[in-house]
Amino acid sequence: MQATESFVNIAGYKFVTFSDSVEKRGEFRALCQKLGLKGTILLTPEGINLFLAGRRAEINQFLTWLRADARFSDFYAKESVSLEQPFTKLLVKLKREIITMKMPLIKPEEGRAPFVEPKTLKRWLDCGHDDNGRPVVMLETRNAFEVDVGTFKNTVDYRISKFSEFPDVIAAHKDELAGKTLVTFCTGGIRCEKAAIHMQNIGFDNVYQLDGGILQYFEDVGGDHYDGECFVFDYRTALNPKLEPTATTQCFACRAVVTPQEQLTPEYVPGVSCPHCYEAPDVGAVII
Repeated sequence: MQATESFVNIAGYKFVTFSDSVEKRGEFRALCQKLGLKGTILLTPEGINLFLAGRRAEINQFLTWLRADARFSDFYAKESVSLEQPFTKLLVKLKREIITMKMPLIKPEEGRAPFVEPKTLKRWLDCGHDDNGRPVVMLETRNAFEVDVGTFKNTVDYRISKFSEFPDVIAAHKDELAGKTLVTFCTGGIRCEKAAIHMQNIGFDNVYQLDGGILQYFEDVGGDHYDGECFVFDYRTALNPKLEPTATTQCFACRAVVTPQEQLTPEYVPGVSCPHCYEAPDVGAVII
């Protein structure tokens, strides 16, 4: 297949008041169907989040249409290329939040939390402190199973199972984080942006979000100060610091992350089981 025939994958989000998301759903779906785009678009009152793939010309048409709406005129989409269409269908969903936190007073479009760019963060981590001499603490906002695939070194990880747990957990550890520069991070920026704003709202000082998340950090500076891979919610499962897909996969039976080593075990049967969900067959009672 020629490079000109490859598929362009875009991913992006924007927090902004989007009160007519219900009315716009049909327009999004009709345009994407016309252009032959596949993937998922989330429309919420607080903004949009999307993962789409299609040919270059059609992706450009979609972005031109989206940015014609003043609310999304500066919509930024990260791009990658694949030789095959990574999605099997188009979904345009309505949700209450882009990422569920259950904190309706958070309105990111009214002002972002301060952010730190990847190159600056690397410099801080190289030095062991920020530009004002404060120790830097990396703070996970992802779910525990994502963290297990890879994370920054010496990261504070509260082992949350869903993002809506974050507000209670961070409040319980407020005192121990006092006096430090805190950098929230996630895969692409959505969760750490909300997390940093919430932390400011409840009185944390010196809170930053990692601009663009782990994937932007990989793109800008590579894997320095990071151990492992980065879990992603698409067909690739995990990416290395070169943004290349790895051999890590997910079990289609239980959705657990399955490492290359675990894939060598007899419990791993693609599409059937893995070491995390395998149940030994019941051999029944022994008759004496």
